[in-house]
Amino acid sequence: MSIRRLPEHLINRIAAGEVVERPAAALKELVENAIDAGASRVFVRLSAGGTALIEVVDDGCGMDAAAMALALERHATSKLPESLWESGAIEGVTTLGFRGEALPSIASVARLTLESRPREGEGWTRIVDNGAVVHDGPAALPPGTRVKVEGLFERVPARRKFLRSPRSEYAACLDVVRRLAMARPDIAFSLEHDGRRSLSVQGGESQAERVAALTDRALFDNSVAVDFAREGIVLGGVAGLPTFNRGVADHQYLFVNGRPVKDRLLVGAVRGAYAEMLARDRHAVVALFLDVPADAVDVNVHPAKTEVRFRDPALVRGMIVSGLRRALDAAGHRSARPSEAALGLWTSEGGGAGTPAATRHPSEGWDLPVGERDASNGETPAFAGVTTGAGVTGKGMGRTLRDYRPTFFTAPPQARAEPATEPVPSTTAHPLGAARGQVARTYIVAEAEDGLILVDQHAAHERLVLERLRVGLANGGVRSQALLLPEVVELDETACDRLEERIAELSEFGLDLERFGPNAMLVRATPALLGQGDAIGLVRDLADELAAHDQALSLRERLDHVASTMACHGSVRAGRVLSVAEMNALLREMEITAHSGQCNHGRPTWVKLKNGDIEKLFGRK
Repeated sequence: MSIRRLPEHLINRIAAGEVVERPAAALKELVENAIDAGASRVFVRLSAGGTALIEVVDDGCGMDAAAMALALERHATSKLPESLWESGAIEGVTTLGFRGEALPSIASVARLTLESRPREGEGWTRIVDNGAVVHDGPAALPPGTRVKVEGLFERVPARRKFLRSPRSEYAACLDVVRRLAMARPDIAFSLEHDGRRSLSVQGGESQAERVAALTDRALFDNSVAVDFAREGIVLGGVAGLPTFNRGVADHQYLFVNGRPVKDRLLVGAVRGAYAEMLARDRHAVVALFLDVPADAVDVNVHPAKTEVRFRDPALVRGMIVSGLRRALDAAGHRSARPSEAALGLWTSEGGGAGTPAATRHPSEGWDLPVGERDASNGETPAFAGVTTGAGVTGKGMGRTLRDYRPTFFTAPPQARAEPATEPVPSTTAHPLGAARGQVARTYIVAEAEDGLILVDQHAAHERLVLERLRVGLANGGVRSQALLLPEVVELDETACDRLEERIAELSEFGLDLERFGPNAMLVRATPALLGQGDAIGLVRDLADELAAHDQALSLRERLDHVASTMACHGSVRAGRVLSVAEMNALLREMEITAHSGQCNHGRPTWVKLKNGDIEKLFGRK
């Protein structure tokens, strides 16, 4: 068979397979063209998820008839500066588009109507139906461009059957517009789907306002600004507090030189920055804008232009991790857990989901005879002698309230506040208030000026120990405490090998290890911060951490994992009774420690019920 040139219409269809894989991809190209044309307003209209109709209207510079005809030819573009035509240095491109493939590719698999008018010229329209020009003539329209795509893949059934449901395709289109609108807060965007307005933002907004408007309004109050620069690279944007998170990663928006990208390197860097502040199944909410010199990034990786390649990926990753952590340090002890979420958990046991205790019938949950004395004080409840004069319904039908007692009298309290021997601390002087007691030997109850605060003592102290270890490491090493009798830890030989390779790194944390035969390690000293901890359990957990993460993480990230594991072993355990002085000392240190709003595993360390929420519980508001 002889070699022949492919016909033009077939070339366009092949190109469309890469550029226009679904309606969202076509919409992305059209909106990017509108942005590159200098538009201040972009209007998008969709029908059936974009499969029936995609319409994009802008007020940009517009085109005359000759430019429109050329725009529908392959590899014709106005976005390469004159200086790049001869040199071919495509990395100097600053526009979103530059390949000149989108319009002819779309026109080869749909009915495309292109209408445009320059500010000082006449309007013109050109209609191309699946690669064939069917109309070319003048048109009346305001300055700008209107592009209409109808029946996408209607004559390419092999491609059409791979499209998802209209609802799924619409969701993808909405995500495309949202990301492009987030990148350009100076431009107004509007999106309609099947006659319903689903997105509308005004131009001239700040970056933080635009991000909050397109994600979650609560993000504005539960985030920190990111502003970091290194070696000509600038990182800006918004980072959500660790406790303001999502179950999926669809609220992570990453931009390189104003271009929305989906890059594994950047996603991995975000995950690394939140490593000890998020649970494994939770994801941060971020919008990061990375400005990189043009010669340090390659945007011509794929026709869709959603992937980039960095000249120094290690520098970019390290910068994102450092920039995010520096910004999150400013959050201090702030917690993003809304009081409404905590309020919803305050329901009586056995009352059914979402049934507040204050709304239940008094007899619900009373199931023990009064004849049994309270184990905690040997007395019957004060209200045990009150009768109703009638039986109560339920499993105790026919019996009076005299025969019942509340279930919460069946067990003694786990712990209680000791009598105050010193002046009670003021609740107004500290953000986390003053300690008033301890519940279940695990949770500190504190009173603040505007509400009630519950603190998980183990989770909070775990974070404090971790930050102390980090400070000690930054100041030249953590002090160690020699063991009177060295501990022998038996492990697999491969685990011992991994620990032996990291002996020097572990010694910086105050952990002195020595190889003790093929299947054992000798512990001679432990970090002084950990006190009388479980040295054997600590070493075993460290071996597991190194096995899971040693090869994939950088040295700094490995050290963070080591510090996190040590902190967990050296923190105050649940079940330990604390004095009021100890509880207040813990609260005061939390207020001055970065990231103390969540433990090393991403769980919240404290929640707050405002005074108004407490009043709602008792029906006072």
